This record gives sequence, C-alpha cells and structure tokens, in this order.
Amino acid sequence: MQELIDRFLKYVRIDTESDPNNPAYPSSDNQWDLAKILEKELIEIGMQDVMLNDMCYITATLPSNIDYEVPTVGFVSHIDTSPDFTGANVNPQVHPNYQGQDIILNKEEDIILSPKEFPELNLYHGNTIITTDGTTLLGADDKAGVTEIVCAMEYLIKHPEIKHGQIRICFTPDEEVGKGAKMFDVEKFGAAWAYTMDGSQVGEIEYENFNAAGAKLTFKGKIVHPGSAKNQMLNSMLIANKFIAMFPSDEIPEKTDGYEGFYHLHLMDASVEQTILQYIIRDHDKSKFEERKTFMRNCVDQVNKEYGKEIIQLEMSDQYYNMKEKILPVMHIVDIARDAIIKAGIEPITKPIRGGTDGSQLSFMGLPCPNIFAGGHNFHGRHEFVPVESMMKAVEVIVNVAQGTAERYR
Repeated sequence: MQELIDRFLKYVRIDTESDPNNPAYPSSDNQWDLAKILEKELIEIGMQDVMLNDMCYITATLPSNIDYEVPTVGFVSHIDTSPDFTGANVNPQVHPNYQGQDIILNKEEDIILSPKEFPELNLYHGNTIITTDGTTLLGADDKAGVTEIVCAMEYLIKHPEIKHGQIRICFTPDEEVGKGAKMFDVEKFGAAWAYTMDGSQVGEIEYENFNAAGAKLTFKGKIVHPGSAKNQMLNSMLIANKFIAMFPSDEIPEKTDGYEGFYHLHLMDASVEQTILQYIIRDHDKSKFEERKTFMRNCVDQVNKEYGKEIIQLEMSDQYYNMKEKILPVMHIVDIARDAIIKAGIEPITKPIRGGTDGSQLSFMGLPCPNIFAGGHNFHGRHEFVPVESMMKAVEVIVNVAQGTAERYR
C-alpha cells in the first residue's frame, strides 16, 4: 500500500495540465516531466521495449511467460490533467481510516469535502482517502490509472508464478483536450485489444460512451455610440442570448443522467461587436446525436434568416463516437474484465460513460478498448478524491485480466 501511495503522490505533484489552445504534441511542455520519469521507472522495474516518442507517448512491453499463444492485451492511461481547473502545485492530503466525517481540505478558505454533498464518500468507510488541499484538482484522472498500471506490471515481474501472455502498456498525453489517441500507433502497439484504466467508482467496467461533437458559434454585432444607437446598434450579446433560449432548458448536464444526452454551453466570450459561444453536444444514441447537430444548424439558419444575413457563423465537428458498436462484436473482452473484477471480490458495475476516453477513439481506430475503474471521484475540481484501497483493487484487476486471458486461451 505504501509503495502505491508514494508513487501516486509523486505523480500528482508533477504539473501536467494540457492546453486546449495549443495544437502541438504534447500541448504543454510540462507533460514531458512525468513522461521522462515514467520512462525511467519502467526500465528500472524490468519492462522491455520502453519507448518515449517525440510526441510524448510512452510504450512498453511485458513479455509472455507461457509457452503457448495468447492474444496480446494492452492497458492505457493518460498523463495529462484537465485544464478546467489548475493542476499546478498540487498538495495532496492523506486521510487514513475514514469514518464518514467531513474532511477539511482547507481551513483558511473553509473548503470542505462532505458526505452530505458527496454521498459516495459513504462507500469508503475505513479506507485511506487521498484529497487535494482545496486549491487545485488532485489528478487522479488519470494518474491513478498510471500508478495502477505501473504497480501491476511491477507485481507481475516480481511474481513470475503468475502466468500471462504478452502485455503492452501505453501512457498518452492530451486526453483531456481530446487528442490523446490522435497519434496513437495502433499497429505498432500490437495488442488484440486493450483497456483504459480511466473510470471512477471501484467496480466500474464500461463499454458505452457518448457520441460527441463540438460547436463554435461566432455572433457578429455592430457597435455605435449608445446615445445615437437607435436602429443602428446590433448587440451580438443579445442575439446570442436569443439563440441560447432556443434550446430545451432541461437538456443540459445539470438536468440529465444515464443515457440522456445534452447541449452544454461551456464557454462565452462576449462584447457588443462580437460574441463567441462554445458548445459540446452529447448523446449515446447515434440517430439522436445527429438530430441534435441538425437542431443546432436549424437554429443558426433561423436566426440568420431573421436578420437577413449571416449574423452567426457556425463551426461544428465530431469529436468521438460511442465505442459500443466496436465492442459488441468482441464482448468476450468485457467478460474477461468482469471476471477479473469478480475475482478481486468486487461487484461489477456496468454503466454508460457520460463522456469519453482514449478508448472510444482507439476502438474506432481498430483497438477495441473498454474502460475499467481507476477509483477516483469528483474529477476536474477541488473536491477530487481517491480511496487507496480502490487503487489497490484496480492493480489486482489488471493482474487478474492478464492471468485470466492466459487461462482463457490455454
């Protein structure tokens, strides 16, 4: 346990926040800091073919220790943290033997992690909980997954009596800005399938995710002196407000769950002369996803028609798709993971991902890639936490997957 804690704390203290406005790979230079440490550690624990390429992808191999053919299995996690909330100067706090009380993250700023607000804390009585100090995110998304993969590989190397086929691992940059799989070389990786260790609650195994698109809308106005603005001024903010009101008020993240899709306005940059809105569009159902995009286009056309000119410019593009259609033909890989979770003494939780992972893109690139829990909660914010025992169970599940795959193909 202490080795896992120490490794995780070392990783989260390294700022690896990705930059959505930088097209380079990686999008932030500080991701190299963790990548180089991981390269060194993987070599030290005995992994083979360790490679850190010029786009900050780290790959390595654990050779088979059996004398018969078994499909190569991969495990994938990402090293970057979300730009939604700062990941610089992370000061993690370790709280042993949690018993359901409020956790004071920052006394000076009165920041509290409470089971009244976050009832999932009640699942972890008796556990050791790692939190932030309330001023940053923690980075368990996905440094918990990185930690678990490294620990599992080290455990398998130290315990050759556990039989397994060849295992490939990869740590990617820039997952949080939607680019984690863009430069992933599936053919060179050489796995028949893989698992992202990027889920949340202990027990999760997921093979469905949103279809996703992003939309940028630019509203053009006209600024004149307000004292002589009658029939002259065109306030782009008011036009944008009218556009926002055209969307169903209950189809937003705050009012949806499960398989329900949404429109999410996540950025606004506004002035009289120009207003920019950025939306993300999400739905598990492909036909409903297409309907949502069509609805947005129709709203744009309606406003432009009302003003008799192109008052709104729309840029919209797909980001990723529901991996379900690529996983269903190979559902045995989900069965292997589910059996591994049960063997670890955990009840499997199968549910749709209300988001995406590298695995959703990798599945469409030819590498079927369901998602397994990494253990953290409240990602991307100051209330993020992870139970150490959940991370230990994730390590056990990785080992069980490796062993179970070998047994399945004996």
